Amino acid sequence: MTKVLANPNSIVMIIDDTPDNLALLSDTLSESGYRVLVATDGCSALEQIEYLRPDIILLDVMMPGINGFETCNRLKANPKTTHIPVLFMTALSELDDLLRGFGEGAVDYMVKPIRPPEVLARVEAQLIQARNIQRAENALNNGPYCALAINANGKITWLPEAATHWLNDFVLAHLLLDDIKVETLLPASMISWVKAQMGKPDTNDFMPFESIKGEFHFSAKLIPCCHADEYLLLMEKHSGHWNIDSVKHSLGLTSREAEILMWISRGKTNKEIGMILGGSPRTVNKHLEHIFEKLGVVTRAAAVSIAMQRTSNLSLLSEGNAS
Repeated sequence: MTKVLANPNSIVMIIDDTPDNLALLSDTLSESGYRVLVATDGCSALEQIEYLRPDIILLDVMMPGINGFETCNRLKANPKTTHIPVLFMTALSELDDLLRGFGEGAVDYMVKPIRPPEVLARVEAQLIQARNIQRAENALNNGPYCALAINANGKITWLPEAATHWLNDFVLAHLLLDDIKVETLLPASMISWVKAQMGKPDTNDFMPFESIKGEFHFSAKLIPCCHADEYLLLMEKHSGHWNIDSVKHSLGLTSREAEILMWISRGKTNKEIGMILGGSPRTVNKHLEHIFEKLGVVTRAAAVSIAMQRTSNLSLLSEGNAS
């Protein structure tokens, strides 16, 4: 038999009111390198988890006090523990009971009597999957972009932590952070933009759109997911404060070209920019041709993306020098 290797830092919690099961599982997991926590009922387990959070939980269904179903329900309702994978252990073989376990948020189950090799294989498989998910979310939460998934109606179907904060920057200041969550609609000001992008070919460009708050500008792209009726929304956030002179010198633009690029980033058309600057749409378009040539791009969105990134970098450098 091939031994399943454990991450020496992984903590497994066993929740079971049967001493023999606790002893067998504890010995099996400890000998394989896991750190083991034990609890004999759901309430004491939930109390322990407040002080030391396990990486995975093996949970008996039939226990005194709150049963395994209710314990799992409370774990999944708590944002601090909802990500912990739960494996049910049960002697129940009825389909309805097994389906209920998955309905409460369990990722797998084992039927008693417990078989140690099966326990080790299932625990390690779920830990590998959980670690991969955590790596992906850490990358998203600490990267230059955020991502979330929505359906064709603009309802959020997947929402990492970073996307929650970014959306809160986009919406009105009085909208609370808790108002943005899975199963709710995107802010109304974004839905019209998103629906306009649906069905358009993927250009690999981030399109600019305006924040209601003036502190930030955003660009985004919409990508069809592998599942029907679902889209991945990628967002890029930039400082809302443009330093025209810095952008002009760093990108080799004229003052008028840098100014036109700023207005394009705020969603203005050539006609609107011409009215603002006291020129004609034709003149604006001619400036755009020069901008495209200097930046080596062919679309407005690509030009704005380069300028926004450059503006953000310059702002960070200025802040660093000031400190």
